[in-house]
Amino acid sequence: MYYSQPLPPPAMMAASLSQHNRPMIEVSGEGTVSAAPDRAVIVLGVITENPTLTTAQSENSTAVTNVINALLRLAIRREQIQTASYRIEIQYNYGDGTQIFRGYRVTHLLQVNIDRIEQTGLVVDTAVNIGANFVSDIQFTIANPEIFYNQALSLAIKNAESKAITIARTLGATLVRTPVKVTEQSRMIEPPPVPYQAALLTEGAAAPTPIQPGELKIIAVVKVQYIYY
Repeated sequence: MYYSQPLPPPAMMAASLSQHNRPMIEVSGEGTVSAAPDRAVIVLGVITENPTLTTAQSENSTAVTNVINALLRLAIRREQIQTASYRIEIQYNYGDGTQIFRGYRVTHLLQVNIDRIEQTGLVVDTAVNIGANFVSDIQFTIANPEIFYNQALSLAIKNAESKAITIARTLGATLVRTPVKVTEQSRMIEPPPVPYQAALLTEGAAAPTPIQPGELKIIAVVKVQYIYY
């Protein structure tokens, strides 16, 4: 059995055809909002080497346990600390075209999530002083990025409208301010410069470590189509 869809009212069809036949302006808009980060994620840990695997593992385990206990004493909750990486690698020396076994390297890295950003430098220094000898990049984030992204999105729409008005005015035309179509193209959180690059640390490292979180930039980009006449 054949079923047909009812046609839209003639007035609606005419309006649709008229809209598609009108000239359009398509522009992109970008909005940026700056926000102070309120969260930090640090990856740090212990690297040990020894000719005997069990010794390398034991030394590593002891040092990592000491680091975890020190962080807990800073009132960092246990659920804020998790293993980011655990590796065992065989180490060799090379000479005269030969490969000579040197020992084992054990790497245990922890990811520490900090919700009191002012503790960032203290966490690094405490971990290093107690036995951590590797600190990876520190990443700063915000707890509620959508709030700032929505602000950036609103600015992006206004930026697109401003461009369209300028184009229409230059053409001597009148812009219909209500857009025909709005497409969200991209969203991005641009981190501040990394303050603490990954490094293998040795005893006697300078302290305290100055950590400056800077500001995050939340960026929204849209594509907008307008009719003009």
